Amino acid sequence: MSDRANDLLAEEDDLARALATSWARDANVAFPRLHVNTDRLLSGDHRIPTIALVPSAESVDGPAVPASTWGTIVHDPTSVVRRINEMLSEKWRIIVAAETTESVARLGELMRSHGVDFTATDDADMLARPGAWVTCAPQSHGVSLPNTKVAIITESDLSGRRRTRRSKPSRGRSSTTVFEDLQPGGYVVHAHHGVGKYEGMVKRTIGGVERDYLLIAYKGGDKLYVPTEQIGVIRQYVGGEAPTLHRMGGSDFARAKSRVRSAVREVAQELVLLYQRRVSAKGHAFPPDTPWQDEMESAFPFVETPDQLTAIASIKEDMERDVPMDRLVCGDVGFGKTEVAVRAAFKAIQDGMQVAVLVPTTLLATQHGNTFSERFAGYPIKVEVLSRFLTAKEAKKVIAGLKSGEIDCVIGTHRLLQESVEFKNLGLLVVDEEQRFGVQHKEAMKRMKENVDVLSMSATPIPRTLEMSLVGIRDLSLLQTPPAERQPILTYVGEQSEQVAIEAIRRELLREGQVFWVHNRVQSIEERAAELREWVPEARVAVAHGQMDETQLEQIVLDFWEGQYDVLVCTTIIESGIDMPTVNTLVVERADLLGLGQMHQLRGRVGRSGQRAYAYLFHPRDKVLSEDAYERLRTIGETTELGSGFKIAMRDLEIRGAGNLLGEAQSGHIAAVGYDLYCQMVTEAVSEMKGERTEEVTEIKVDISVDAHLPDDYVPSEDLRLEAYRRLATVRTEQELSDIENEWRDRFGPLPTPAQSLLAVGALRVECIRIGITEIVTNGNEARISPVQLRASQTMALRRLAPGATFKEQSGLLIVPIKRGAHPTTVITELLHELFEPADH
Repeated sequence: MSDRANDLLAEEDDLARALATSWARDANVAFPRLHVNTDRLLSGDHRIPTIALVPSAESVDGPAVPASTWGTIVHDPTSVVRRINEMLSEKWRIIVAAETTESVARLGELMRSHGVDFTATDDADMLARPGAWVTCAPQSHGVSLPNTKVAIITESDLSGRRRTRRSKPSRGRSSTTVFEDLQPGGYVVHAHHGVGKYEGMVKRTIGGVERDYLLIAYKGGDKLYVPTEQIGVIRQYVGGEAPTLHRMGGSDFARAKSRVRSAVREVAQELVLLYQRRVSAKGHAFPPDTPWQDEMESAFPFVETPDQLTAIASIKEDMERDVPMDRLVCGDVGFGKTEVAVRAAFKAIQDGMQVAVLVPTTLLATQHGNTFSERFAGYPIKVEVLSRFLTAKEAKKVIAGLKSGEIDCVIGTHRLLQESVEFKNLGLLVVDEEQRFGVQHKEAMKRMKENVDVLSMSATPIPRTLEMSLVGIRDLSLLQTPPAERQPILTYVGEQSEQVAIEAIRRELLREGQVFWVHNRVQSIEERAAELREWVPEARVAVAHGQMDETQLEQIVLDFWEGQYDVLVCTTIIESGIDMPTVNTLVVERADLLGLGQMHQLRGRVGRSGQRAYAYLFHPRDKVLSEDAYERLRTIGETTELGSGFKIAMRDLEIRGAGNLLGEAQSGHIAAVGYDLYCQMVTEAVSEMKGERTEEVTEIKVDISVDAHLPDDYVPSEDLRLEAYRRLATVRTEQELSDIENEWRDRFGPLPTPAQSLLAVGALRVECIRIGITEIVTNGNEARISPVQLRASQTMALRRLAPGATFKEQSGLLIVPIKRGAHPTTVITELLHELFEPADH
């Protein structure tokens, strides 16, 4: 154990030196320690509480602690209360463990309503006495200890709901706003004033009321303070070069929008033609799920993420329509795209149709072949692989099976696109890593796609694919929830260093892991492998590249997968889909020559087992990088969080100059208003030409003299405050507001008064949306609400509910007096709720 502890300390030192460059720190200055020296730990010379565990020999005479759960009586209040009363009569100590401080009072009240008097306390001395107590102590299951007469019953035992620890998925962000990540110094687009520079979040006190504002600088030094409740009018600017700032006031921006609106009509016409061609084609409508479908899906060994379930439901809905499906599933590496494809394929095969799964590499074809065969085992489904790993005779047999209909599902490389390959009854085409296929392959796909459902999958879609999805020409599903236990990958970007590389390999060998070393030149790959054997003699090194004999390549990859080698020196052949959980270190040479999507895909090959993974992206020493290469490396170094593939695709689009849908003509217009707004304008133009009504989003102004904000000591991170404000601004229902309140309590603790006021303002906005009110402003001792329409009965009710209120029918203005000391938000919300009762009341 001492040796392992010392290995950990040495690993920490190596990592600190390696990351010193990335973090611009002096390598000689000590980093904060994660581990304590073993000698110091055992001597007790530290501030960490130590528990000494004394071993006890196992024997039938050894001490035993009887313990039991509450069994089947949980969730049955009558049985629970009867058992609690029995225990209390025998002087038991009964503790109800609430999950949050807010639940304490609620659970105490619940137990009292059933006739048992529980006292709320967090005093340890009180909890040590016999009696009935309720306290905040999140537990998953209750327990009963007869020897000590102690019983713990949990909130979930009483409510029947178990709390899941899965990280919450991001909410309230559509595909067109998912790439919004405001950073001080970055450019933003305000819906009315145009392009400005975001300078951060600031607090201002106006009229004795403190609020958070977003500060935006405009041309000529003008400053705009945007209240956080209006955060929805701001979008991140994506457009390539640094944009020209507009003048505040909106006239510059209005002219720019007018020019862009005229230009996008031409784009919209072409897009509408594409869309009409798609929807007018007659596709196959698949029937609803069969019992076998449910059985196969329930055999999935992992818990599906919410995003996976949403994507699967959308795909099934598409397949059951008679219009050919064209959907892009954009999900990061390892986020469950393959399972989505498996379920879609099974659904198609259940209706007697064939499925073709197109993949970019032979290795990925083999891996998918194994996955699909395993998932379909036990069902009368024949799965085959068509790739260059097959002999001519084997390939011929597969092609014949596709033509006769004997084969239900084929997984193949571009060989599937050859004209000699015919299907008897193709119903679904799945394209994995769509961005890896070239123009000729895409043309061949068009021949296959006619009247066939198409499901494309990508972690980092190419700009055109992304644009087609963002403006609604293709349907888009996003998988953004990481698998449980997955950790972000520690990424080092810097000059090539033999020492850093050697330490990286040795550190991985210490924890019995494996290493991918990417050397993308076949001519010198053996030379590099020989150097590695010399540098790290204890490492078993193998070489793999695409020009090797197929059988040899397959054998090497299989041997590496089985742990016969420690380091695989390879080309970017590993980029697509290879799943090897024991590989947790990646070294990439000449990363400056790789595309952003490529680097992200390569990085996704490690860290798939829940272990901390490391990626080292090297560029040559003393070589001046091109501006684009520098931006690509900077982006990959900064975007290390899980699920960042979509963000990387957006950044790639920006580095390339934002591209455009149908040629270079539109790039100037994108630069004028930003890519996000450009997409929105194209979408609106497309909807208009299709004869669809676009829903007008009305801005609601709620200006009430109350301290309504998230204090810095409650939510210390500006990023988290920004996220919270943005989410609050998108709320449209009471349930969404309640979800936010529960989440804040869960993440940050009990709500301070300004945060409670912020939620109260949010509740008022929900009422405004329901009723159709666009403005509420308090001024002194009155509130002015408009526009309001009152029936005769409501006018009578107004006199009773708010004596002294004035209603001006002609202008639709309602003026409500606010008594001194009353909370204006509560007064207005209650009045509106009474005057305009919800439909379900």
